[in-house]
Amino acid sequence: MTALVVNLRPTIDLTDEQFFQLCQNNPELRIERTATGDLVIMPPTGSSTGKRNFNLITQLGVWAERDGSGVGFDSSTGFKLPNGADRSPDAA
Repeated sequence: MTALVVNLRPTIDLTDEQFFQLCQNNPELRIERTATGDLVIMPPTGSSTGKRNFNLITQLGVWAERDGSGVGFDSSTGFKLPNGADRSPDAA
């Protein structure tokens, strides 16, 4: 399955607060925003991808706990990138 990309500009230019509220109002959707303001709506992962992501985040969590010099985040966490994009990586 591929992501759905919605181009809102120039009709709508969401502020950070409006984008956050859109995500809060639609918790069943995984929404990201590109640096150019396009919304990217991601489909759910399949079982093999979900298993791989689970194993990856488990290893990352164990490493972060043992190393103690950082923190880990799951795929529900959104990050504002330097280029202005809002992304949610599988693990961070």
